[in-house]
Amino acid sequence: MEVKELIAKEIENVPEPYLIEILDFIRFLETKALERKMELALASETSLKKDWLKPEENEAWKDL
Repeated sequence: MEVKELIAKEIENVPEPYLIEILDFIRFLETKALERKMELALASETSLKKDWLKPEENEAWKDL
């Protein structure tokens, strides 16, 4: 049985107040993952910025 199926099975027996907490936690994890992606994008931008600003880069991409 896959993890997703196990969670779905277990969730059937969870009391409503805990379901609210579980939903909050799932949303927290989703937000955390999104923030991580944004951090990686910003880090990439910072490290590549020096190359993007070179005149030869502008020349290489001008016809695209």
